[in-house]
Amino acid sequence: MKFLKGTAASIALATATLSTAPAWAQDDPTVTLITNVNVFDGVNETLIEGANVVITGNLITAVSSEDLAVAGGTVIDGGGRTLIPGLIDVHWHTLYCCNPQSVVATGDILEVAIRGATGSEGTLMRGFTSVRDVGGNSFSIKKMIDSGELKGPRILPSGPPITQTGGHFDYRPYQAVPTNAADSQWYWYSVGLMAQADGVPEVTKRAREVMRMGATQLKISTGGGVSSVYDPLDVRQYTRAEIEAFVEVADTYNTYVASHIFTDEAVQIAIEAGIKSVEHGFLMSRETMEMMRDNDVWLSVQPLLDDEDGFTFDDPGSQRKWIQVTNGTDATYTNAKEVGVKVAFGTDILFDPALAERQGAFLAKLQRWYTPYEVLKMATSTNAELLELSGPRHPYQDGPLGVIAEGAYADLILVDGNPLEDIDLISDPHENFDLIMKDGEIFKNEIE
Repeated sequence: MKFLKGTAASIALATATLSTAPAWAQDDPTVTLITNVNVFDGVNETLIEGANVVITGNLITAVSSEDLAVAGGTVIDGGGRTLIPGLIDVHWHTLYCCNPQSVVATGDILEVAIRGATGSEGTLMRGFTSVRDVGGNSFSIKKMIDSGELKGPRILPSGPPITQTGGHFDYRPYQAVPTNAADSQWYWYSVGLMAQADGVPEVTKRAREVMRMGATQLKISTGGGVSSVYDPLDVRQYTRAEIEAFVEVADTYNTYVASHIFTDEAVQIAIEAGIKSVEHGFLMSRETMEMMRDNDVWLSVQPLLDDEDGFTFDDPGSQRKWIQVTNGTDATYTNAKEVGVKVAFGTDILFDPALAERQGAFLAKLQRWYTPYEVLKMATSTNAELLELSGPRHPYQDGPLGVIAEGAYADLILVDGNPLEDIDLISDPHENFDLIMKDGEIFKNEIE
């Protein structure tokens, strides 16, 4: 048996010097020992059977098949369950997911924020301990989650997504046509839900403003969208020079640009301009994916299908676009896997609190194209690799995310069963997740 009192003390000393560590971790780190678990470490397909895991403060300090003991800590018998890293969703909308569209469009921003805050606790309780927010003003919610005032996942915020006039994020009413830039402060723009900029000078300024707000990366639209009424899917948005201006600002902040985009020509121009994450991409060819692979560009794609979870739109044009996009889902995943482009998992759930509850079910849909191991790896260590593109703007620097290893963040889920054999266990987290830990803190414990 290994005795880990010294390990706990050394970790306490180390975390005391880190300014980003929570106050409680700096003063007196808690120690938790989880015994008798089979560990999926986020990387390897083979489980570490009969393992024991020590958490000191907010970090994992030991993973071993040998017996371990801690001094003065909490011991949890895992009972042979499977321990996996916390899940990561890299295409999440903290505010949009949990608010009906009518509330976002016409409601008070306080209501929108409160719904987003309460919805964030639901995200965490589904086992998603980290999200990349790719559009919306989630900065204050992130701040209060990090301080412990709210419960929710780690958030890497993009801030308001930026659109050209008439672009995907231009949701203004039909008659709301400004005569000049000063008149363009429509409600969604004024509260930071979205942003608009045209021309290189405006693009540069708006991108800098979003980074000033605390964005970890920039999110823009360079192609048409489904939910937006005034932009067909085939249109290219932003000129090459404008996209390059976004990329230049991101480069000065040592981070990157993610772009909402679907079609071949639009994706190719965006890649040439320097973007690093293609969001969606359902209408791309294999040749464009090969270009992505060769330029080390990520494909952040979502398992959107016209099934029981399909989105519905009041606008007939948007509904037609939805069918066109979802008709491309199968080929997108199949081609991406064959070509070898780097694929990340996200959901892009919008304006539907009930559908947000099925976040895990969206992940399980990936078994149509991937093995359970590939699905879990994508939603843990692979997604964490994409988050690392934020470089020094990444707000969580104490250790890696998405893995179970010494020195990693203690974001953990104890699953009643083996998701490497039955990935559908992820679909019902309320029933199958017996323990949820984020940053070393236990948020759910149903182990007797």
